[in-house]
Amino acid sequence: MDTMNTDRALLVATGVRKVYRTGSVEVTALLDLDLLVRHGEMVGVMGPSGSGKTTLLNCLSGLDDIDGGRVVVDGHDLFAMSDAARTEHRAHSMGFVFQAFNLIPVFSAVENVELPLLLVGSQPREARRTALAMLDRVGLGHRVEHRPSEMSGGEQQRVTIARALAGRPAIVWADEPTGNLDSAMADQVMDLLVELNRDEGQTIVLVTHDSAIGARVPRLIRMHDGRLVGDVRQTVTTPAADLDVTQG
Repeated sequence: MDTMNTDRALLVATGVRKVYRTGSVEVTALLDLDLLVRHGEMVGVMGPSGSGKTTLLNCLSGLDDIDGGRVVVDGHDLFAMSDAARTEHRAHSMGFVFQAFNLIPVFSAVENVELPLLLVGSQPREARRTALAMLDRVGLGHRVEHRPSEMSGGEQQRVTIARALAGRPAIVWADEPTGNLDSAMADQVMDLLVELNRDEGQTIVLVTHDSAIGARVPRLIRMHDGRLVGDVRQTVTTPAADLDVTQG
């Protein structure tokens, strides 16, 4: 783990271990894993299928329990908290973007974005105002009343990004966010994520199997058999001058 100054540490994971059990069979998915992520970082996680990438994201976000170690996010020790407290912390401090868009089909874009805000106690008028602003921020100000079935894959993923960001989370977890998109739409979604990190300082941890996506993050971690086997800083060049995200 990076043992440098941790003053700006947002995530500190130490000795994290995760074991899956089926009957008498045990499979160790994460083995004594250490990781530090600072405020404002954009970190990519790559590795072959079965290397533990998604398990890592689920454990670091508290979606899955761990079998050993410690995970502190935004000053909170996740696994020293009750399930209810961890769920509340996740709702207020974390945003999620998944490969499957997980949008509610009968809701419009703005309703999908405002729902998590309403669930954590925002007033309806404020939730609606915030949702509209976030949809405009991701280039969908003209699509706020459209349902998911009326939108392209790239547009649906931008709705999920707006939903993830609407609560101003400390960290956004993105699990294969371009996995269901063609290359042009994937580039547009990555342009947006890179811009949000670069211009607004949004901390993002992104899991991907795509080397082209991995090449676009300033810090790239590689995993193999539940271990971190690489952690490098990259010089990232901005492609195609911030594509117009209102297209596609």
